[in-house]
Amino acid sequence: MPLYLCNMKTGSVPVEAKAKIARDITDIHCKATDAPAEFVHVFFLEEAEAPPLDNNQAYLQGNIRAGRNSAQKDEIIRGMCGSIARHTGLGIADIGMQLMDVPASWVMEGGDVFPEPGEEAAWLEAHAQRLAAEAAK
Repeated sequence: MPLYLCNMKTGSVPVEAKAKIARDITDIHCKATDAPAEFVHVFFLEEAEAPPLDNNQAYLQGNIRAGRNSAQKDEIIRGMCGSIARHTGLGIADIGMQLMDVPASWVMEGGDVFPEPGEEAAWLEAHAQRLAAEAAK
């Protein structure tokens, strides 16, 4: 469910750097929230004509489950912007980011409505059981 969209100018970041940023985003999100890594999705978008939003050279938008506190969000924002800066050579002032809270009940993944924070283990077990039952049909 956590969905991170990183927008940057076309060709400005090598594929290897994107892979490192994606790993960092996943690790940072999981460390801050205790969410399983398989829940995290990272996509890179590129604009050919102009820098991304607000004249930033890179802009990261994260949609995360509602219920995260300010300290968790600060850890996510600082860590992820730092990763983009490290792996791209951009200055931190050239990177924009925003987080948006999304109620878990608004998200479906793998055919099941997403769990509330803290209910991941039960959801993963029920989800695996449902998939196994469907496969056995």
